Amino acid sequence: VQLQASGGGLVQAGGSLRLSCVAPGRTLSRFAVGWFRQAPGREREFVAAISRSGIMTNSADSVKGRVTISRDNAKNTVYLQMSSLKPEDTAVYYCAAVAISSQSILLRFAHQYDDWGQGTKVTVSS
Repeated sequence: VQLQASGGGLVQAGGSLRLSCVAPGRTLSRFAVGWFRQAPGREREFVAAISRSGIMTNSADSVKGRVTISRDNAKNTVYLQMSSLKPEDTAVYYCAAVAISSQSILLRFAHQYDDWGQGTKVTVSS
């Protein structure tokens, strides 16, 4: 499935952003979705994941309490709401999806996902 991530930008520390991941023309409700990020010189890391139904969510310890992942299957969109942003959150954020039969499983590892968006850049200034 083709994914499009958007919503990144430049924000001051302590600010908020909402990232969106859409799958135009596809039924995203069939897919578990995750958000990952990659900062310059660093490996891609898990940020948050959500199950097909949206009932199950999980986030990395580094962002726990500061991000909320959610989905609107009617709009084929998954969101990543980020608040209390820190300079160390600066990275390119990618959404990923994989078709899965279970409504409640969520996936934390990049290799578990088949489809990736192009990424949206988030820069947090101090």
